[in-house]
Amino acid sequence: MPVTIKDVARVAGVSPSTVSRALTTPALVQAETRSRVERAAAELGYQPNRAARGLITGRTGNIGLIVPDLTNPFFPGVVKGVQSRARESDFSVFLADTDEDPNAEAGLVRALSKQVDGIVLCSPRMTEEDLRSVAGETPIVMLNRRVGQIPAITIDNVDGIRQAVAHLAALGHRRIAYVAGPRASWSNRERAKALRAVTAAGDIELVEVGNFVPQFAGGVAAADLVLATGVTAVIAYNDLVALGLLNWFATRGVKVPEAISVMGFDDIVLSQMVSPSLTTVAQPQEPIGRAGVDMLLQLLEDPDRAALARRELPSQLMVRHSTGRPPAASTI
Repeated sequence: MPVTIKDVARVAGVSPSTVSRALTTPALVQAETRSRVERAAAELGYQPNRAARGLITGRTGNIGLIVPDLTNPFFPGVVKGVQSRARESDFSVFLADTDEDPNAEAGLVRALSKQVDGIVLCSPRMTEEDLRSVAGETPIVMLNRRVGQIPAITIDNVDGIRQAVAHLAALGHRRIAYVAGPRASWSNRERAKALRAVTAAGDIELVEVGNFVPQFAGGVAAADLVLATGVTAVIAYNDLVALGLLNWFATRGVKVPEAISVMGFDDIVLSQMVSPSLTTVAQPQEPIGRAGVDMLLQLLEDPDRAALARRELPSQLMVRHSTGRPPAASTI
């Protein structure tokens, strides 16, 4: 006879419902109890029957993950975090890419909701009205955006900007540019707003350039406009845009950081591989993915408990070789 959940419960000395929680949402079970259940399951050779569990619980054992652009090296780190945390709780992940299309995003949420128990929505671009609508239809946790009462995990953009501006100011920069990302990006709006506040408080002139696609090509397109402003430093919306700036500056014979300092946001792997290596504000990619799954599992277990859920992860300045003293200061 196959081993059942009741057999595991009897050996572990707990109820069948506790066994179910320990094996499906371990974060909700005390560590000592979870260990007893896992030992009992291993000793008995218990293998959960996903189909049977779905009939009992009404769950599919799947979660959805929607990202705006898988070619952006920031998002694979998030995907890895989501997948590893989901695997620990015996969930499969259905992944979809919207190609930065807000209309496709809403359609994908509704299509996936028929096949999954809930959705992790990464850096969504759709309107607040559309987000509230889809969140009313299926359990959703957002990453890198906040709207109303929808559960969300964000990264501290304000402190990241504060660290970036403090670094440039300490080097002697008093006029900097910001190459903006997509208009629909919540992170872009948060960073631009923080830049305006921090530079004004520090008596630093801010020149805003763009909006540009959050890709290498966006940085290339923005580079000549940045040079035309006469700034001594530029902060890009993300690392890909910053790498596009670096590339075009090199093509123009503009030395970095001697003629202009360049900073990014995200700390993707490529930021350390270019020359000069890119000074950037690190965003915790895998941790935000894992945190998103944790919050979604809590939402599935107890919708009321997850209402108004908010969590903010820290950002960290990574100083490398693309920033230095402004041209006038470097000759002193």
